[in-house]
Amino acid sequence: MHANEDELFYVVEGEHVFRVGDEDFRAGPGAVVFAPRHVPHAHRRAVPRTGRFLTMVSPAGFEGFFRELSAAESAGGAGAEAYERASTKYGITWLT
Repeated sequence: MHANEDELFYVVEGEHVFRVGDEDFRAGPGAVVFAPRHVPHAHRRAVPRTGRFLTMVSPAGFEGFFRELSAAESAGGAGAEAYERASTKYGITWLT
């Protein structure tokens, strides 16, 4: 769940299931799914390891989350602590 950003997913190929709040959306090529900030969301592929989608995030800045994880990976420290640190900094709450 994001505290600061809205996400928009555009399905390029494959079949996907997006969960936004309490609703599941099955989405194929050309479909668009919106996940507003403060609303839990998740994604899974209908067929594992297949399909692609484009993610747009607004406002800008969330790319820093991935840059920090990439830097931690390069330094050999991309474990749970790196995820926790980046998640806290970028307002991400992981729900189970």
